[in-house]
Amino acid sequence: MVQATPSTGEVGDIRPQPARPDLDDEPNSVFQRFLVGLFVAVPLVALVAAVPLLWGWGLGWHDVVLALVFYWVSGLGVTVGYHRYFTHLSFKAKSGLRVALAVAGSLAIEGPVITWVSDHRRHHKYSDREGDPHSPWRYGDDWKALSKGLAYAHIGWLFDPNKTSQQKFSPDLLADRRIRAVDGCFTWLVVVSLLLPALIGGLWGMSWHGALTAFFWASLVRIALLHHVTWSINSICHTFGSREFEARDKSRNVAWLAIASFGESWHNLHHADPTCARHGALKGQLDPSARVIWALEKLGWAYDVRWPDEDRLAAKRPATATRKLGSMTRRRRAAGQARRIRGMAPAEPR
Repeated sequence: MVQATPSTGEVGDIRPQPARPDLDDEPNSVFQRFLVGLFVAVPLVALVAAVPLLWGWGLGWHDVVLALVFYWVSGLGVTVGYHRYFTHLSFKAKSGLRVALAVAGSLAIEGPVITWVSDHRRHHKYSDREGDPHSPWRYGDDWKALSKGLAYAHIGWLFDPNKTSQQKFSPDLLADRRIRAVDGCFTWLVVVSLLLPALIGGLWGMSWHGALTAFFWASLVRIALLHHVTWSINSICHTFGSREFEARDKSRNVAWLAIASFGESWHNLHHADPTCARHGALKGQLDPSARVIWALEKLGWAYDVRWPDEDRLAAKRPATATRKLGSMTRRRRAAGQARRIRGMAPAEPR
């Protein structure tokens, strides 16, 4: 990959730089990487086991309800909270919502909020170039190199001993004592994410069997599905799919992942306009995370939302795009509606 320097992120900048400025001096320990492996392997085993168990052992409707509720709460905690709010500041949030989003994102067990945000800001600085922590193109673009890169971008990067510098990439979060407190409680939030579904399931069915099935489906299987959907954004959405907008990297849109990822798989627009609160800005691109942000804005809990802007998006559209924003714009101008594209505030997002 092309070398990009930490000072500007521009290709070809060869000014002297401090050694490893993007990385923490203290790497991830062997024990920390063991824990990562544990939380990768155990839910995955449960997910594989879930396939035959669907036709045999204990999937009740209460398990489905709990799995869906915890998937949505923890998943939206990542997409709306960790990603669009904390990483990219796509909107501003009242203090209570800010803490709630950090807690909800932690329930996904994808890492503490400051660690997650630091890694993702580093990813955007070097996306698909040298320095990107999880690019599928890191080994080259032939099929063997890309196969290896996809595996690395999906899971392998989690075991990298190098740790992204929080002081460099997340000084705003380090300065917030409430967010530092949530970050420091991550271990306890992991316990809550694992055991709360079992507790509710046991009380719901008034049985140990109800607790066990809820733990299996609403804790382990839910976590496995959520993890692999999130990791697919790093791997699949930087390799396969359509490109409606110009971006400096290889980000792409993958429609079949849109619902499961809460709109995150409209990844091409996200990398073309990272601070935009809506990733699926074109007709037919469902974005549940944007709908949640819209609802939070209506409630007064979120404000200064950065919705898509027609001129800003049009400037990022290549002439050969799959869908022609230009023709859509001309039709809307003819109808006297040229000031906004669908999804721009205050129009309700899909």
